Amino acid sequence: MTARPISASPKLLHSKKRGVLSLRPAAKSSDMWATSPPPLPLQLRRPPPPPPFLVRRRSKRLRRIAASQDPLTALSRLVWGRALPPAPLVLAAREGWTAAWRLLMRQLAPSDPSTGAFTRTPSGFPAVVGTPSPRLHLYVGLPCPWAHRALVVRALLGLEARLPVSVAVPGDDGAWSFTADSPDGLYGKRRLREVYAVRGGGFEGRATVPMLWDAERREVVCNESVEIIKFLCGLADAGGSGLDLWPPELRQEIDRWYGVIYPSVNNGVYRCGFAQSQEAYDAAASELFGALDRLEAHLAGCRYLCGDRLTLADVCLFTTLVRFDLVYNTLFRCTRRKLAEYPSLHAYTRDIYQMPKVAETCDMEAIMAGYFKTLFPLNPGGIQPLQPASCDGESLLRPHGREALSSAAGTPLEAAESLLRKNQYLEQRVEVELYITVGYQISNIFSFSAYANNTKVLAYGSDLETKVGVIK
Repeated sequence: MTARPISASPKLLHSKKRGVLSLRPAAKSSDMWATSPPPLPLQLRRPPPPPPFLVRRRSKRLRRIAASQDPLTALSRLVWGRALPPAPLVLAAREGWTAAWRLLMRQLAPSDPSTGAFTRTPSGFPAVVGTPSPRLHLYVGLPCPWAHRALVVRALLGLEARLPVSVAVPGDDGAWSFTADSPDGLYGKRRLREVYAVRGGGFEGRATVPMLWDAERREVVCNESVEIIKFLCGLADAGGSGLDLWPPELRQEIDRWYGVIYPSVNNGVYRCGFAQSQEAYDAAASELFGALDRLEAHLAGCRYLCGDRLTLADVCLFTTLVRFDLVYNTLFRCTRRKLAEYPSLHAYTRDIYQMPKVAETCDMEAIMAGYFKTLFPLNPGGIQPLQPASCDGESLLRPHGREALSSAAGTPLEAAESLLRKNQYLEQRVEVELYITVGYQISNIFSFSAYANNTKVLAYGSDLETKVGVIK
């Protein structure tokens, strides 16, 4: 048995670093000139963990986002940071919201499917039938212009003692409801619909205000505003009231004016706000402001619509005008002009507002809240803007100066000259069109010219009105 060379035997090496013994073959002297071994195959390795201070900073930011924002906002910040949402999400949200908006509007404000024009639902009890009992109760809502008519007439005719009233408020779902601060004074119901359901035949449909209720017969007398205020005028006559808002000699003229006011102004603002197509909105807005221009010119020469006497036509116009700058100008997009930009109409509104007990029926805060907080499809965020300066008490109590106006405009020439005197603020080279009512007996087309302040007046008439163009 021959001994193995010492150089060929493995060396016993001691690893100081690991503190263990290991065996490995000794390197030959020729190995030092050999090529390096091939590289190991590429291997994916996890990135090194972030430094602890970055981990703490990220956790702190996430906690701050979660604590200061709602979950949806916090989630969106995590997904796409501070950048705009991705386009597909924006388009999907837009389509979804539009579909939901149309569904809500079909129930809130039914429209003509072919045109998108708002069509008002007829009242369920449109007329007073028979003779109601003396025990009557009036249900109203302060934001509603139709209910406001009944409140104004009740106040002007002094019917507060004979006609008790319960004031409903818009609920979270938009339905008229009662609260501890504004209860149902007759039955203590929570919703107006429950009062309607007390009647013997039950009730289906919309529970609207104003609603005149017969407490003895437990029956709805009427829920059509114009018929209610006419009934209240008869109720006041029976009690010997001195003010007559529905005089027999003016009823035909009142109805004519109402035929202009209701479709173009009272309902016209709703046709603008609830239009579901651009074409429907354009038509409604054009008709609305055309009617306001006509009323502005007429009231420049007459204190009230039918002359020197306040009538139901004025009450019906007032409840829309007092809300115009407050809500209709912005929320309903009636933006061509504000009421404050119509000198005669604004003074006319202040004239009626300053009559005894009328201002007490105008709750501006309730009106704004009833529109901006309740009409969700028109104002999804529920943000209520500041009250316009032209609608505060100080502005509405400014002197109106309409006491000296005469109900008779005189001849067309005198009427035109009167209009010129009242429109001295018009600058030269400004072309305007004014409408004045000169009576209902004119049947022939006529023309004339007059001169005042170097301004030529051209006029032509028809059976209902005279059209006056003031042209440089």
